[in-house]
Amino acid sequence: MSMLTPPGMGGKYRVTGAAYPRMSRPRRRRRIVLALLGSVLTLALLGYGALQLIDVFRGDTAKRNAAAGKDCPTTAPKAGPAAASAAAASPKPAVALPQPAQIKVNVYNATPRAGLAKAVGDELRKRGFTIGNVGNAPAYFDKKVPGTGILLGSPKTDKAAYSVLGTQLAGTTQQSDTRETADIDLILGDSFKELSTKEDADKALALLANPVPAVAKKC
Repeated sequence: MSMLTPPGMGGKYRVTGAAYPRMSRPRRRRRIVLALLGSVLTLALLGYGALQLIDVFRGDTAKRNAAAGKDCPTTAPKAGPAAASAAAASPKPAVALPQPAQIKVNVYNATPRAGLAKAVGDELRKRGFTIGNVGNAPAYFDKKVPGTGILLGSPKTDKAAYSVLGTQLAGTTQQSDTRETADIDLILGDSFKELSTKEDADKALALLANPVPAVAKKC
């Protein structure tokens, strides 16, 4: 019997120098540790996912706000309700245009059709324009104007005068020369058929004087 064996014990309880009873670590502690690690990992994944969702929502909101600000810019408020009502009630002033009588027109015929310049000049006179020279176009324009006509004047000529005269004949082009006077040459081209009807010309002239305002986009 070994000296390590307590007195009175033997058999399977006998302890020898080559064998000792093994002590196993409790399994419950291992399960607790694994459960804690799993909980920590789950919480970390949930937190990361929540942050990603917050970033997505913030990005979408910022984009919507930026788009709304771009399409419908916010304007500073008026001084008060009375000022806003007065601004809305006041009509937009009409554009100042020269009267037809203030525009001197020289009518020249650059087409093979005889008598065309006189006929056009007489009609423009009836519509209130001041008519100057009437006749055939200069050689450098004769039979060399493919369009309906050319409005030729000084570089200093009021652009509104071109616009008023242009309401009488659609499709004209504008050119300038070295003259210093305010008169405008109407050079009739090969595509000219007839002047615009007086009704259409009056509508175009009214639109020039009172342009239709652009419709604001509703937000």
